[in-house]
Amino acid sequence: MTLTELKYIVAVARERHFGKGADACHVSQPTLSVAIKKLEEELQVKLFERNANEITVTPLGEEIVRQAQSVLEQAENIREIAKRGKDPLAGALRLGVIYTIGPYLLPDLVRHAIAMTPQMPLMLQENFTVKLIEELRMGEIDCAILAEPFPDANLAIAPLYDEPFMAAVPSSHPLAQRSSITAEELKKETMLLLGNGHCFRDHVLEVCPEFARFSSNSDGIRKSFEGSSLETIKHMVAAGMGITLVPRLGVPKEAMAQTRTAKKASKARAGADADMPSFVKYLPFEGHVPSRRVVLAWRRSFTRYEAIAALRNAIYACELPGVIRLS
Repeated sequence: MTLTELKYIVAVARERHFGKGADACHVSQPTLSVAIKKLEEELQVKLFERNANEITVTPLGEEIVRQAQSVLEQAENIREIAKRGKDPLAGALRLGVIYTIGPYLLPDLVRHAIAMTPQMPLMLQENFTVKLIEELRMGEIDCAILAEPFPDANLAIAPLYDEPFMAAVPSSHPLAQRSSITAEELKKETMLLLGNGHCFRDHVLEVCPEFARFSSNSDGIRKSFEGSSLETIKHMVAAGMGITLVPRLGVPKEAMAQTRTAKKASKARAGADADMPSFVKYLPFEGHVPSRRVVLAWRRSFTRYEAIAALRNAIYACELPGVIRLS
């Protein structure tokens, strides 16, 4: 039994496919299949049921795969302990970020990380919350920046900041003449939402009770369009197709300057984001302000405590306009 064989069975169990498992391990499928068959013969157990279209893990195989994952994590911990003896911050940190945070936080975060810990480059990945949690559990990434709530996976959690939402409306919309808005006023508007799988869609429906209550009611939100990203939806808003909510860090600086001065931009700016304020008005909420809590999560068994602390310091060094920082 080798660590390589254990890595193979964990990959196949995760992917439910020998070919995809081999791709994840950067080996050929025959190499992976032969190694797994050898391990099954050594253990004298059947780990996988091989059907025509699907691979399933046997009940005993599930238990063995869980133990294999634990062994792989412990082996990785040995390497990390050795690194810490030299330099706790030496080596890349594998960081996952959800789609609705990455575009707005990462540019500033990467600059600060390079300046503060050049010996610890960030290996970045954007994905859905459920996928990042699974990759954390499997040891494929070291930590992740997520937005609560999310399924309890027995992770260590450090709160980063509370981020309010703002409403984005077309500049030609009557609401664009307002300086603020209430959730009640959005009930009869055409709401543009991200597609299923994006946690921000759930956040909007959870933190805005009006949306959840009326989303399936003809007297409430009339339509729901699915966009591939917040940036795509913002372009749809600019085109007059409806309104949406955006997290505070997703509001362009030019738009906030316009909101404060109540004037439209008079000069053309380069870049899509710079052009957006001419067509989109961002409005703060009156009364109850919907928001989300952004946290840093990592496995409790992860031993590079200094790396987590350094990452948090780099995040706190970012500008983070309009959010409430948490210690």
